[in-house]
Amino acid sequence: MTPRRPAPQAALVAALRQAVPRAVAAVTRRIGDFDDAEDAVQEALVAAARQWPQDGIPDEPAAWLTTVAVRRAIDQVRSDAARRERELRITMLDPAPAAVSTVDDTLALYALCCHPALPRTAQVPLTLRAVAGLSTREIARGLLLSEATVAQRISRAKATLRAADARFDDADLADRIPTILDVLGLVHTESHSAAEGDAITRPELAVEALRLARQLLAVTPSSAPWHGEVRGLVALMLFTSARTPARIAADGSLVALADQVRSLWRRDLIAEADDLLTVALSRHPLGPFQLRAAIAGLHDAATSFADTDWQELLALYDLLRVIDPGPVVELARLVPFAEVHGADAALRLLDDLAPRTPAVRVGAVRAHLLTRAGRPAAAAYREAAGLAGNGAERRWLEARAAE
Repeated sequence: MTPRRPAPQAALVAALRQAVPRAVAAVTRRIGDFDDAEDAVQEALVAAARQWPQDGIPDEPAAWLTTVAVRRAIDQVRSDAARRERELRITMLDPAPAAVSTVDDTLALYALCCHPALPRTAQVPLTLRAVAGLSTREIARGLLLSEATVAQRISRAKATLRAADARFDDADLADRIPTILDVLGLVHTESHSAAEGDAITRPELAVEALRLARQLLAVTPSSAPWHGEVRGLVALMLFTSARTPARIAADGSLVALADQVRSLWRRDLIAEADDLLTVALSRHPLGPFQLRAAIAGLHDAATSFADTDWQELLALYDLLRVIDPGPVVELARLVPFAEVHGADAALRLLDDLAPRTPAVRVGAVRAHLLTRAGRPAAAAYREAAGLAGNGAERRWLEARAAE
């Protein structure tokens, strides 16, 4: 067998991020307890961090983590007298490497984390942490919460699942679809606008989110009341992913939507998204993911930033703020509002919105609006850059301030 070469750090991180959700799902199915499975996978991650840099990344990273985690779980059960009942079941399992379910188990784990015993405020952060592998900081940024609040909700959610004796195979997707869609949407957002790190995109996370969304669509009956929203989510992911080739410059710097070379956009993904959204809008009740997809589709349909149908875009945002109100929607709406009614009017609305919205997002939008109004914007760009947690986003804001 040819020895593997030591793996670079970036490749290790990417492999682990992609493998962890599948490993957690597989271990949960095998030992029957989500909390114990997550602990076992965490121990397997420690082992991987020691071994992979020297030995190289295994051919099947998820299977490697699963095997090590199951062994750790068996060892823990054997050493814990309070778990005698589960010991017999778990120790009969063969800890040898086995095929890891890459679709069904992951969706089932999403459903487990969205257990009805948990309030919605706990379901979302738990799923993002355990299944999507986002950090507490990334989750807090996406949910507009403090890190301490997110950590507390995750801890309480795990305790609630244990007390409820939640099982891996008893999940009813119908009751949990809204949360699963929200979580997949947040994972997709993080994959294209990373909260931290040096790169603005996380391609492996985008691929995984789209894979799961497609799988959810495949198992969703066309008669299901949420079918249109699943189509809308997949369309949204495709519309956004289509811009990826033009979003990052050769030196790794961020390219704003207004400056992107649109001939680089993937027209095959846009066409697929168009088909999905057309069916969703014509045959199913309107929902927030369909509206977000329609907004993304309008951007993708424009031949340039200036040619964007701003009136139609504002109308879509006005619908979205009724169906799914929130400060993030209000903030995003200010961009088309400024194009239709003027940047000065949008700045006045921003002043009212600012206390309810993260400062880094407010700063970036304020700088954009000041630029559109022909007013000094350097200070606003510098302020937003100082608050940005992502390196690529911070460098882009600093560059705009320097201009």
